[in-house]
Amino acid sequence: MGADKPYIHRPRQPRLVSRGDGVAVLAIGRRAPGMQDMYARLLGASWKQIIAGLVALYLVINLLFALAYLAIPGGIRNAQPGSFADAFFFSVQTLATIGYGGMSPNGMAANILVTIEAMFGFAFYGIVTGLMFSKFSRPTARVMFSDKAIIGMHNGTPHFMLRLANERNNSIVDAKVKMTFIRREVTKEGMRMRRLYDLKPMRDQIPVLRFTWSVMHRIDETSPLYGMTKQDLNAVEAEIIVSLTGIDETMSQTIHARHSYIDGEIACNAQFEDVLHFREDYVLEVRYDRFHNITVVEDAEA
Repeated sequence: MGADKPYIHRPRQPRLVSRGDGVAVLAIGRRAPGMQDMYARLLGASWKQIIAGLVALYLVINLLFALAYLAIPGGIRNAQPGSFADAFFFSVQTLATIGYGGMSPNGMAANILVTIEAMFGFAFYGIVTGLMFSKFSRPTARVMFSDKAIIGMHNGTPHFMLRLANERNNSIVDAKVKMTFIRREVTKEGMRMRRLYDLKPMRDQIPVLRFTWSVMHRIDETSPLYGMTKQDLNAVEAEIIVSLTGIDETMSQTIHARHSYIDGEIACNAQFEDVLHFREDYVLEVRYDRFHNITVVEDAEA
């Protein structure tokens, strides 16, 4: 099947789960979230982005208030007249409610401005504290998926297989896995659609995920992958999404992870290298350095 079809690999194709490649998705006509989803966007941002943003915001706030203080002649007692540095560091002290006593507001206008900045400081530090706490306490999973999935023989039957592992030094309790096969189809009316089909794993749940888990799907007459070749997967822009959920035993909270494979990330007639070895001193050795290694089986059945 598919022997006469030219194989044209699409290294960049639309994919639902990003792995740093694929076609960029641009939403047109969708209403901009604005400030409504700011909290969600901040939680999803990286630590580098959050720290850089907070530092920039902190400097801008103090810069604006420093300019406001300079606009009030003699508004800061014991400050050098027209000194931006004095005004800036007075703003820093006011925002943080430090109050060293060296400089103080002078006059009604300056006191009103100090009152506004103090109230602004309470809100700023409260928001930063809440954001940091939410970011630290947010449950996250550290699950490693194999770089490639494989299609190989298992007990005389072809299987779609992948490997995943818990990267933390604890266990994921009641781990469940689900696989979804997405392909492009054309209806009788000529409409292009992306349809989703469930790939039933041989085992979709394990009580404890401590090290590695080989997830397998039997390719028989009931499988959506039955009869499909590498060329067929490429032609329908296939993507197989793998999602894992479980309970982190340390945090006692539900965590989830996901990964996907397109046709260029699926190796046919292959097997994973074994990563579990028992040493002579009765120690189980887990070779994560071999986690992504696969071996091509030349004489595998078609």
